[in-house]
Amino acid sequence: MTHFLAEYGLFAAKAFTVALAIGGCLLLIIGRIAALSSRERGPGRDRITVRKLNQKFRALALALQRETLPSAAYKLAVKKNRAAEKAAAKAERRKHLYVLDFHGDLRASANEALRDEITAVLTVATATDEVLVRVESGGGMVHAYGLAASQLQRIRDRGVPLTVVVDKIAASGGYMMACVADKVLAAPFAVLGSIGVVAQVPNFHRLLKQKDIDVELLTAGEYKRTVTMFGETTEKGRAKFQAELEETHQLFKDFVQRHRAGIDIARVATGEHWYGTQAIDLGLVDALSTSDDYLLTASETADLFEIHCTPHRPLSKRFAMFASATAGELWQTVRQRAHDEQAL
Repeated sequence: MTHFLAEYGLFAAKAFTVALAIGGCLLLIIGRIAALSSRERGPGRDRITVRKLNQKFRALALALQRETLPSAAYKLAVKKNRAAEKAAAKAERRKHLYVLDFHGDLRASANEALRDEITAVLTVATATDEVLVRVESGGGMVHAYGLAASQLQRIRDRGVPLTVVVDKIAASGGYMMACVADKVLAAPFAVLGSIGVVAQVPNFHRLLKQKDIDVELLTAGEYKRTVTMFGETTEKGRAKFQAELEETHQLFKDFVQRHRAGIDIARVATGEHWYGTQAIDLGLVDALSTSDDYLLTASETADLFEIHCTPHRPLSKRFAMFASATAGELWQTVRQRAHDEQAL
C-alpha cells in the first residue's frame, strides 16, 4: 500500500508539472495576443528602430576592460570614454554610415521593410554618407528580386555611396541585388554567383490519364499556358517555355554586366556559384571582408546607425506569424532533443 501511494504521488507530481507547463504556455500565448491587440488599437503605422553601433562597440570594449584591467585603469578608461562622447556630441557632423539588413526568402518578403528603410535613409543621407546593406539570400522569384535590386538602385540614383557585404550567401537573385552596389565585399567562404534561371514544374498528366481523369484548361492566346502541372506538355510548349527561360537569363546577364562592367559575363553566368576567395578573382566582389570588421573599422571615422523597419500587419496576420514561429521553434526543439538522445 505504501509503495502504491508513493507511485501515485509521483504520478500526481508529474501530472501537476505538465499542467503547469501547459498553463504557462497558454498564459504566454494569451499575453502575446493581448500585446498584439493593444498594438492593433494604436495608430497602425510602421515601426522603425535606430541603433547607434558606435555606442555598442564602446560598450563591448568597456565590458571587456572592466574584467581585464586593474580598477584604476578601468576607471580611467570610463572617464576617457565619457570625454570622447561629450567631444563627439559637440563636434561637427561626421560621415553617417547607415546599416540595413536583407534576409531573403523565395518571395523576397523583406522587400516590404527594405523599401521603407531606404526611403527613411534617403530623407537624411547626403553624398558624403554611405549605406551598407548586409545581403543574405539564395535567390527566388525573378520579379521579387528585381524589385529588391531596384530598391538598392534608388540609393545610387541619389548619389549616396552604396556598399553591399555578403557574410554568408548572395546567390542568383541575392547576387542580382549585390551587384548594384558601388562596392561589393564578401567573407572568404561566402557563396556568390549562381547567375542563371531555373524552373521546375511537376507534371501529373500520365498519372491522371491512367486513372481516366480529364483536366480541361481553357485559354485565349497561343502561349497563355505552355507547361502546366496537369496538362500534356507538347514539344511546342516546352520549346516556348525554354525560350522564356533563356530570355530571362539574358536579362539577368545584361543587368550584371551593366553594374560589373569588368567581368567576363560568359564565364560567370553559367549558373555556377563560387566562394568569396574565388569570386574576387572573377570580379564578382571587390574585396574580402566580413561586415563586422568593415563596421568596426568604419566606426573610427563615421557614426554608424543600424536601421530596422517593422511593417505594420493586421492582428490576424501577426498572430499567424507568431503561431508559425512558435510551432517552428517547438519542432526544432523536438528534433534537437531526438538528435541529442541518439548521440548519447
